Amino acid sequence: MLEIQDLCFRYSRRAPMVLDGVNLTLRDGEIGILLGKNGSGKTTLFKNILGIRKPESGSIRFDGEDLLRLSRRERARRIAYVPQSIHFGALSVFDTVLMGRVSYFGYKAGKEDEAAVEAILRDMKLEDYAARNVEQLSGGERQKIAIARALAQEPRLLVFDEPTGNLDIANEQLIIDEARRAAREKGIAILTSLHDLNQALDLGDRFFFMKNGKITHAGGAEIVTEEVIRETFDAEVRIAQIEGKKIIINGGHKL
Repeated sequence: MLEIQDLCFRYSRRAPMVLDGVNLTLRDGEIGILLGKNGSGKTTLFKNILGIRKPESGSIRFDGEDLLRLSRRERARRIAYVPQSIHFGALSVFDTVLMGRVSYFGYKAGKEDEAAVEAILRDMKLEDYAARNVEQLSGGERQKIAIARALAQEPRLLVFDEPTGNLDIANEQLIIDEARRAAREKGIAILTSLHDLNQALDLGDRFFFMKNGKITHAGGAEIVTEEVIRETFDAEVRIAQIEGKKIIINGGHKL
């Protein structure tokens, strides 16, 4: 379980707070969605969770462990990151996914590491891609490889930064399906940011609305209301129920 308490961060002593007392809880197997305008603090929160930035105060704990005290290698065994823009280099798909095992093998992969990669490629139906140059694949295929590499770390928490931002509809659904499968079948907690609110409703279990460096609303789909969206995005929307599901219309596009 990811537990963030009273997290504060700013880029310099005289700068304003970018994160101002953030509190967030996400359980194993849950998919949490960060929602907010650009500049609300979502990416900075990710950087603090990943150890790229160090908070001024507050705590980040996962399964009771203080993430701020872990080494980079120890953190990599618990948290994996899939960015929006991915550049792998001219490696094969197999070797790219194998790189996710570096925190386990250091300089040279062993048979158990190669077996772990083979299992992931098999589970994700990527065996036929193993020898292909990853840079020659489509955007959706590369995003899928990025997830495979992240899963090779055997993480307990998977962080996505706008995973579907540059993809077409088919590949958006592919990534959503893979994220849902990782959470449901492997019990991995997933924290992601999304702009598309309908996509967020389709994927998420818990929702965290951010504004001015604070999480202003947190909870299940019941908190995704016209009022909360208006408050967070300064946008007028209407929410309808279609076949028992919430659908955001008249502005339910990417915000």
